[in-house]
Amino acid sequence: MEYGVVGLLILIADIYAIVQVWGSGAGTGAKLLWTILILALPVVGLIIWYFAGPRSGSVAA
Repeated sequence: MEYGVVGLLILIADIYAIVQVWGSGAGTGAKLLWTILILALPVVGLIIWYFAGPRSGSVAA
């Protein structure tokens, strides 16, 4: 049962990451590559996205 809960949490986090990627200001190619990375490597891709992924368009000036 505990593995099912962990899997569900990873799925929710991956969906959140993909939504954030597609809502970012990155180009379509970059969005597609990030999505493929997150889907192909759910845990590792999520970690990489968190530290190096495209950020939202809001920039503090």
